Amino acid sequence: MNEKLKSKETDYLFEAILSLKNSDECYSLFEDLCTIAEIKAMAQRLAVAKMLNEKHTYADISSKTGASAATISRVAKCLNYGAEGYKTVLKRLGEIDGKTIR
Repeated sequence: MNEKLKSKETDYLFEAILSLKNSDECYSLFEDLCTIAEIKAMAQRLAVAKMLNEKHTYADISSKTGASAATISRVAKCLNYGAEGYKTVLKRLGEIDGKTIR
């Protein structure tokens, strides 16, 4: 965990997110909390992570998600050397070794 990120306010934010019960509640909180562009950017990064996990090429990812090479590279760096957040979520969503298991 990045200690620069850790604070009472961040803990409170994450507790708020963990308290949500369904996607409608997520939409409501995130619409109030973030700009539409911020939400779309986060969704795009997760889509990029999923496609990288499935071994898609940068060109394919860019054409399907609209992500820049810089964004794809940043997500790839996080997948390979990051805090394991993308891997945890992809595993829990059933995305393992490029195969959907849901």
